[in-house]
Amino acid sequence: MVRATTVGSVNVIAAEGLSKRFPRVTALDRLSLDIGPGVTGLVGANGAGKSTLIKILLGLSPATEGRAAVLGLDVSTSGAAIRERVGYMPEHDCLPPDVSATEFVVHMARMSGLPPTAARERTADTLRHVGLYEERYRPIGGYSTGMKQRVKLAQALVHDPQLVLLDEPTNGLDPVGRDEMLGLIRRIHTDFGISVLVTSHLLGELERTCDHVVVIDGGTLLRSSSTSDFTQTTTTLAVEVTDSEAHPDGTDALRRTLTDAGVELVGLDGLDAQGLPGAGHILLVEATGEETYDLVRDSVAGLGLGLVRMEQRRHHIAEVFRNDGAAAAQTAAVPAGVVQQSGPVQQKGSGRDEH
Repeated sequence: MVRATTVGSVNVIAAEGLSKRFPRVTALDRLSLDIGPGVTGLVGANGAGKSTLIKILLGLSPATEGRAAVLGLDVSTSGAAIRERVGYMPEHDCLPPDVSATEFVVHMARMSGLPPTAARERTADTLRHVGLYEERYRPIGGYSTGMKQRVKLAQALVHDPQLVLLDEPTNGLDPVGRDEMLGLIRRIHTDFGISVLVTSHLLGELERTCDHVVVIDGGTLLRSSSTSDFTQTTTTLAVEVTDSEAHPDGTDALRRTLTDAGVELVGLDGLDAQGLPGAGHILLVEATGEETYDLVRDSVAGLGLGLVRMEQRRHHIAEVFRNDGAAAAQTAAVPAGVVQQSGPVQQKGSGRDEH
C-alpha cells in the first residue's frame, strides 16, 4: 500500500507496482519509486515512460495497475486536488501567440482556483521572479524561445504549488538561456521551498541542478540515487595550471615532468575546464597517496607555473551511462536507446512509442 506522504515527510511522490499498458506497448511496468523533497531529475530515453508517469501523477491518465500518491493524495481518486497543489510545465510549445504573458498567467492562476485580485498579484510577482516583468504586456507570439520557456515556468508557479513537474525545461535554449533556466529551477526550491521533478536528456544539467536522480527505461526503474552517490569522489586528482613564457603549454610541461617522475596519468578532462585565461585543460593524475600531492605541488613550482586547482575529482553523472565494462560493473545498465558521449545524452530510436 502506498504511504500517505507530504512535503514535510520523507516523500512527495510514491509509486508502487505502477503499470500502464496500451494495446501494443507497455509504457510502465511495475514501477516502484519514492521521491523526496528537493530537486529530482528524471532521465530516460524516448519511450522510457517519463511522459506516461507524469500524466499518471497529475491524475490525467489512469494506471492499469499499481498505486501512486502525490503529496499524500491518491492519484486515482484525487486528481483535481493534486492539480491544485502541483504545477506543470509541458515540454512542447502550447502558448497562445495573441495574448500577453500577464493575460495568460492570470488566466492560468484563475484556472487553478485563485480569486481575481490574488491572481493578478501572484502573476506580477511570478513574472518578476522569472525575469519577464518588463515584457509582461507584450504578445507572447513575439517572444524568443527563452522567454516562452519562462512564461511556461511562470504559469506552473503562479498558484504557489508545493511541487512542480518540469518537462525538458531547457529544450531549445542556447547555453546562456540554459544556465539562466537552471538557476531559476534551483531557486524554486532554495528560495521558495517548492519541490521539483525535472526531466532532461542532458545529464550535465541534472548533475548541476538536482539533489537526486531517477533513471527509468522501458517503464522500469534502473536506478534511484542521490546526485552525490552518482558523483562520488575518486582517487584521481584534477590538476589545472597556467601557462608561462618558459612553458607556453603549461599542462603539457607538467605532464612530461610527472611522467618522468613515474606518476600515473589518467589523461585530460575537457568536461571540467573552466576556460580561465592562460589555463590549460584539466590534467588527471592518479593519486597513490599523500606523496602524490606533494610531488604535483613541487613540480608545478619547479616549472614556474601557476596552480589554478588541485582537487579530488568527482565522477560525472554521464560516466554512469558509458557503455563499457568498467562502468557497467559498478553502475546500472545503460538505458536502451541512450548513447553517452562527451556532453549530453544522444538518443537512438528505441522501438517504443512514448505515451
